[in-house]
Amino acid sequence: MRHARRRIVRRGARLAAVGGVLCGGLMVTHAMASEPSAASRAPQSATLAAAGKGAGLVSTLGTSRTAGSWIAADGRPVVAVTDSAAAAEVKKAGARPKVVSHSMEDLSSVTKALKAAPRVAGTAWAMDYVHNEVVVQADRTVSAADWSRMKKLAESMGSSVRMERTEGTFTTRLNAALPMFSTGGRCSAGYNVTNGRNEFILTAGHCGPAGSVWFGDNQGAKQLGQTVTTAFPGSDFSLIQYNNGQNDTGNNVVSIGGGKGVQIIGTADPTVGQRVFRSGSTSGLHDGEVKALNATVNYPEGTVTGLIETNVCAEPGDSGGPLFSEGIALGVTSGGNGDCTAGGTTFFQPITKALTALGVKLTGPGAAAQGAGGATAQSSPAPASSQGAAVVPGSAAPGSVQAVGSGPSEPLLTRLTDPQNLGPGLLVIAGSIIALVATRYIRTEQDRNRYRRQYSQSWG
Repeated sequence: MRHARRRIVRRGARLAAVGGVLCGGLMVTHAMASEPSAASRAPQSATLAAAGKGAGLVSTLGTSRTAGSWIAADGRPVVAVTDSAAAAEVKKAGARPKVVSHSMEDLSSVTKALKAAPRVAGTAWAMDYVHNEVVVQADRTVSAADWSRMKKLAESMGSSVRMERTEGTFTTRLNAALPMFSTGGRCSAGYNVTNGRNEFILTAGHCGPAGSVWFGDNQGAKQLGQTVTTAFPGSDFSLIQYNNGQNDTGNNVVSIGGGKGVQIIGTADPTVGQRVFRSGSTSGLHDGEVKALNATVNYPEGTVTGLIETNVCAEPGDSGGPLFSEGIALGVTSGGNGDCTAGGTTFFQPITKALTALGVKLTGPGAAAQGAGGATAQSSPAPASSQGAAVVPGSAAPGSVQAVGSGPSEPLLTRLTDPQNLGPGLLVIAGSIIALVATRYIRTEQDRNRYRRQYSQSWG
C-alpha cells in the first residue's frame, strides 16, 4: 500500500513537471510574439528615407531652384522646384516634383523683411512649402493698427505672403512628459541627456532662468535638480542638472500615461507632412502633423526663431515636453495657442539644434544612434524606393511602448517576473526540468536502496 502511494506521488510530480514545461513554452512563445517585429519598424525607416530623399534633392539643386520638401499623404517625398529641368531631376531621383512661383530665396527674403520690421507681440510666421507662401498669423492681442501696418507690409511683397487671424493667444506653455515644479511654475520634462560626465533634463528655456530649483512634486519634498544653462528668447531650451549628477534610471523613456512610455532611440529633424506625437504632464499624449519649419513666434517675453510648427494641441504645463515619432526625438514644446478641446497651433524647439548648442547627447539607447553634435544615424537601413510602396505618414506610431521605469536599472528579479518578458516562461521551464530530474533521481535512489536491502537479506 505504501509503495502504491509513492508511485502515485511520483507520477503526479512528473505530470506536473511536464505540464510546467509546456506552460513555460507557451509563455515564452507569447512573450516573443509581443516583441516588435521588423515589419512594425518599417514605417519609421520609410518616413526617414522619404524625408532624407527630399532634403537631399533640395540641397543638391540649391535654394534658387527649390522651395522646400515635404511628405505627401501617400508617403512619397515632394520637392517644390522653380523650373522644368529641376522637376526632371526630382522625378528621375524617384520623388515627386511640384513647380512653384517662388524659390526658397524669395521666401527667405520675405521672412527677413518681417524680422526687420517693428516687433509685434502675438504674431508668428513660417514658410508654407505646400502652398509656396509665407504665412503670417496674428492672435487676438494684436491691435487693429498693428494688423493694418503688417498687412501693408505683406501687400508690398506680393503673392508670396498670406495673412491670417488666429483664435486664442500665442503664449509659452509654462504652467514629459512628467511634471516638474519650481517657484516659477510648472513644466514637463523633455529628455535625459549627458555631456559624458553629468546627466541632465533637457526642457524648454522659458521654464526658468539659470539657478531655478526643480522638484518632482508640488510639495517640494523630492528635489530633482537645478537649471544650469538656459537659452530664451532667441531659442527655447535649457538644462537641469540632476542633484547627484546622475539620472536614477539612465534611460530615455517618454511617459505617455497609464504607466506606459515610449523608448527613445535617436534624434532627427522633422519633415513637413510627418505625423508626430507630443506628450506633456497636463494634457498627456496627442498627435498631429508638422505644418512648417523655421517658424518665428513673437511671444510677449520675446521672439523665438527656428521652431517647428505643428497642429498638435498643447496646454499650460506641457512646456518642455517631448515631440517625437517612431521612437525618434524631434523637439521640446515651446508654446502656441488653443487647447486640447478646441485644438490649436503648437511650436517646438528642434532637439538637434539644442543638443548641438549645449554639447550634449541623449542617454540610454538613443546615445548609440547619435553622431557628433547630436546628429542621428538611422537605427535601421532605410528601404530603397524599389523595395516596396511608401508608408503613409498617418500610419506612423509613437514608438516601442513599454512600462515606465522598466529600464536596465531595475532589479533582476523584477525584470524576470515581468509577464511581458521572457523571464517568467524561462523560470517555469527551468523549475519544471529541475523537478523532472529530481523525481527521477529520487526514484533511482529508492530503487538502489531497495536492491541493497534485498541483496543483504539474501546473502546475510
